[in-house]
Amino acid sequence: MLLFDAHKDQPTVSEKVASLGRRSFCLAAGAAIAAFVFSRFYPDDRAAAANANPIPGAPPKMVKIVEFTDAGERKDEVTVPTIVKTNEEWQKQLTPESFEVAREAGTEHPYTNENPNNHQPGVFRCICCDTALYNANTKFESGTGWPSFWQPIAKENVVEITDHTFGMERTAVSCTRCAAHLGHVFDDGPQPTGLRYCMNAVAMKFAKASTT
Repeated sequence: MLLFDAHKDQPTVSEKVASLGRRSFCLAAGAAIAAFVFSRFYPDDRAAAANANPIPGAPPKMVKIVEFTDAGERKDEVTVPTIVKTNEEWQKQLTPESFEVAREAGTEHPYTNENPNNHQPGVFRCICCDTALYNANTKFESGTGWPSFWQPIAKENVVEITDHTFGMERTAVSCTRCAAHLGHVFDDGPQPTGLRYCMNAVAMKFAKASTT
């Protein structure tokens, strides 16, 4: 069972980071038990939507996204079909950890990103469909143990919906093209946006900018 993301109470990025980390750890530990019980008896609507089996013969929904190079350079806004696969198809494509997060709206353990302090130039893309999600130059150290960004690479590439799971009201973030669950966004991030897009590392893959 993956841990529930409970680190909403960071006051600022530059102040009380250590306090936030301790507080987040305690909240996450307590919430993990509730998350385990809750997830077994109360289905998550976001997970059901993201992981729904496609209707045979149904035409895919068309959505607009913005394409980017691995260096973060904006290319074109394009209209593309959504990507919908069966549970079995997603399981063949993804690792068990990525499937649980991206297709079942889970949350990974904090500090499991293989290199959370890596700020090389590049783009974080959706693990399911390769859509560009975040430019590495908007990544910051939140002290929470999850990759955090102060804005998405393009508002068209992510969807934000109200999430009422676990008796809380939060804003969940998913990929526009394939509905992969990515994480949550909070209003305690740095300027210029004041937002903290708290993402799951296993829901993304990093495409390093070419140096040639």
